[in-house]
Amino acid sequence: MQAEKIPFKMLSLDPFSQWLGIEILECEIGKCKLGLTIRKDMLNSMGKAHGGITYSLADTAFGFAANTHGKYAVSIETSINHIEALNEGDFLMAESVIEKVNNKLGFNIIEVKRGDELVALFKGVVYRTQKDWQ
Repeated sequence: MQAEKIPFKMLSLDPFSQWLGIEILECEIGKCKLGLTIRKDMLNSMGKAHGGITYSLADTAFGFAANTHGKYAVSIETSINHIEALNEGDFLMAESVIEKVNNKLGFNIIEVKRGDELVALFKGVVYRTQKDWQ
């Protein structure tokens, strides 16, 4: 399967990411940029976006980019730093560019932005299986 088509297939099979309203903005081998708009049902008790929303967007960008290398890839370690609070109506973008890939592992830092403002920083390690995307 062509690398840039893999994230579209993954999204079509992912009801959670569809519920989030994630859209693919850019995609190529080793790179994926996603976006979503914060909705009212994504807010926490303080009226701000739940941290899991930002995490989920970044994690999805990470997974989509990692899989563009043509092999099934799954995260084995991730973390996030939340830098700014987010509000209903904010449009977020998460860009994942796989910096380092070897036979089994890939390493990445994903920036989540609101416009040009960095709002979260996600770090991840992915395990690349031998199973091909078809």
